[in-house]
Amino acid sequence: MALHLRSKIDEALRLLRAGQPVLVFDGADREGETDILFAGHLMEPRHVRTLRREAGGLVFLAVDAPVARQFGLPFVQDLHADLAEQHPVLRALRPGKLPYDARSSFSLTVNHRDTFTGITDRDRALTIRRFAELGAQGGGIAALGREFRAPGHVALCVASEPLLEARRGHTELACALGRMAGVPGVLAGAEMLDGDGALARTGARAWADAHGTLLLTGEEVAAAWATFIARAADGPA
Repeated sequence: MALHLRSKIDEALRLLRAGQPVLVFDGADREGETDILFAGHLMEPRHVRTLRREAGGLVFLAVDAPVARQFGLPFVQDLHADLAEQHPVLRALRPGKLPYDARSSFSLTVNHRDTFTGITDRDRALTIRRFAELGAQGGGIAALGREFRAPGHVALCVASEPLLEARRGHTELACALGRMAGVPGVLAGAEMLDGDGALARTGARAWADAHGTLLLTGEEVAAAWATFIARAADGPA
């Protein structure tokens, strides 16, 4: 990995570990969108406010596959297929092939049981933070059910495995950054929107510069991830 890219990635990982935002542009060959990302276990109401006001898209959690497995999280697409006989509308609404991907990463939506409506900045921050903390603690389905209810106001998206091989969406890019940063495998994000749709990369870069953070591309994250995986395979020096 080139030195300038390594230093850029190192700074992005430092920002995530410090509870600061990092921006990721997935690529022109995918959604062509930039997401603002935060480490989920450090989430505060002000961070939700940033996602809501400065991004504007759906507030979601990118859930790494090991966390999703311990909680038994399904893909909504699979749930719809399983329930199509009972609810024919789900068959009518089957997604088919997405214009930018083979399948969606969407799973359940949740609220923490100590929230009221679940939609306020405080409520969503609690839901996000405790979901990330519980995932790091190794809690299973019973532990999840004691603290959370569904449906809710925070959307869960499950990363494909192996990361960035079968799929390179924002869910996987976020989880790759999380693993490289050594933070629990849950990152919160939202798409950056302007008045008419996805914010152009130049606008996102200007926002990053103004807020003291970085904009990474999917290609940069993938290159750093390949180096990270290679070093892990080689083992300790």
